[in-house]
Amino acid sequence: EVQLVESGGGLVQGGGSLRLSCAASGFTIDDYATFNDYVIGWFRQAPGKEREGVSCIRNSDGRTYYADSVKGRFTISSDSAKNTVSLQMNSLKPEDTAVYYCAAVNAPFWNSKIITTPSFYDYWGQGTQVTVSS
Repeated sequence: EVQLVESGGGLVQGGGSLRLSCAASGFTIDDYATFNDYVIGWFRQAPGKEREGVSCIRNSDGRTYYADSVKGRFTISSDSAKNTVSLQMNSLKPEDTAVYYCAAVNAPFWNSKIITTPSFYDYWGQGTQVTVSS
């Protein structure tokens, strides 16, 4: 039922910025679960690497998580009016190069190990490429 679409990827030089968006749809007026009930995670996957949890947000209260590698550089935010979660990426480095995916799960539970595990999520977007040059 829930669909996620990422956008905003592209090519930037080191030190530059990008803003990724994850638009969620598929909610109806009689849904028990709405956008506000979901945890949204951003993951990335570089060639030859496993999918890595980058940042997560719990829409109900705005609780956030950031991987150590992006703390201080990335900011996640949620806009319930637009059913959209954004990831502002500043001070980008070549090692940030990857396909970035958003994912969603209807889960009030919060644990850093669980919310950064891809198998925990029920819905996934198609991904958007981020390339950071030297």
